[in-house]
Amino acid sequence: MLRLTVLVSGGGTNLQAILDAIDSGRIRDAQVCTVISNNPGAYALERAKSRNIPAVCVSPRSFPSRKAFEDAYLAAVRESGPDLIVLAGCMVVLPEQMVRLYENRIINIHPALIPSFCGTGYHGLHVHEEALKRGVRVTGATVHFVDSGTDTGPIILQKAVCVQEGDTPEILQRRVMEQAEWLILPEAIDLIAAGRVHVEGRKVHIDDYSFG
Repeated sequence: MLRLTVLVSGGGTNLQAILDAIDSGRIRDAQVCTVISNNPGAYALERAKSRNIPAVCVSPRSFPSRKAFEDAYLAAVRESGPDLIVLAGCMVVLPEQMVRLYENRIINIHPALIPSFCGTGYHGLHVHEEALKRGVRVTGATVHFVDSGTDTGPIILQKAVCVQEGDTPEILQRRVMEQAEWLILPEAIDLIAAGRVHVEGRKVHIDDYSFG
């Protein structure tokens, strides 16, 4: 059974998608063991508590320095004993030590088709604002492994979503969630739990998988 530690900062809709996928059997041989948030007001913590999943808050405001926060954040992650760390709307820049310690065992969901609209500053609603400003016809979401860069790790899965006439950033954000994020994040976890995902250099190989 793959032990998942889910890192969150806000409402936890992707966390909910993971929990629902476990309930429905779309994610097999995996369970959410701990949810950790940097934000004490994150509704994701309530989602975890409602499932009797340990919900931990490590807020930077509770520590005298960034290093002290990062040490405590990493300690909370290590204590949870994860096989896989899932960033599901996590706004924390992960400590470098954590990225090294859990190499190819941290995944992130990004609300665009990397390498478009990614990197420093591209998160949340801003991604969709920039996509609409640029006039793209197609956007989507990407699940990737986390490395020392920002949205630069090996890509696991991507799913495209059409932009429609009259879209606002909020409408587009919801469509990307419903048609991409909430589908490919659970799918990636299921593939990893089945041992079908392999990283070779900068590329990901998935056993017996047909993209599309």
